[in-house]
Amino acid sequence: MPTPSLTIVTYNLQKCVGMDLRRDPGRTLEVLSETGADIAVLQEVDKRLPPRPTALPRDMIRAEGWTLLPFGPSGIVGPSIGWHGNTMLIRPHLAPVRTHYIPLPGLEPRGAILAELTTPIGNLRIIGAHLGLRRRDRIAQVHAIAAYLGTQPKMPTALAGDINEWRSLAPLDHALPGLSFLDSPATFPALRPLGALDRFALSDDLMALRPPAPHLAQPARIASDHLPLTVTIARRDGS
Repeated sequence: MPTPSLTIVTYNLQKCVGMDLRRDPGRTLEVLSETGADIAVLQEVDKRLPPRPTALPRDMIRAEGWTLLPFGPSGIVGPSIGWHGNTMLIRPHLAPVRTHYIPLPGLEPRGAILAELTTPIGNLRIIGAHLGLRRRDRIAQVHAIAAYLGTQPKMPTALAGDINEWRSLAPLDHALPGLSFLDSPATFPALRPLGALDRFALSDDLMALRPPAPHLAQPARIASDHLPLTVTIARRDGS
């Protein structure tokens, strides 16, 4: 019997503006569908200036068969679909149990999102993050995520996002006990990737059945300045 598995994509949408300088949310959703992912962890989903309206319309998300998870302050529904530009989409065979947002320190406004899901591989916690441009901020932000996780019950956990790290991952790994970053290929800039800025980290009870790989088929190379990065994961015990 095949091992139950789950495919996750992390993708910085650049507000759905492609390398051709066209804003095309339909193209962005086409790329997401072509990755075959069950969970999409997204960055830069909202436009930069207040009131930060979404670049990815809710009706288009629903039409493509995705469920948009709620983040941000409870009970507040505004033009944004995320928290500091981060959001998460899931396919209908997955069920959300809880969502939460984690404020992060740093010079720039940053935040992380968290979802606990019922999935074919069991209960799973997913964290989405877009870390800061300064290394000291990135390390502090990962410490903040780790501190929050330290207050929560143990659960298989995956972190996905744009971590903005061009150099060694060792300081971030050290700041995130219990999770380990996977080796990943370069995904930025999309036309000629040089930096492995998009990453996954897994807890010890998870493994990568298929290692992180960029989705290269067009229109992915033109739809954003990042390539989408996918990983297929399973429980390490096979349950």
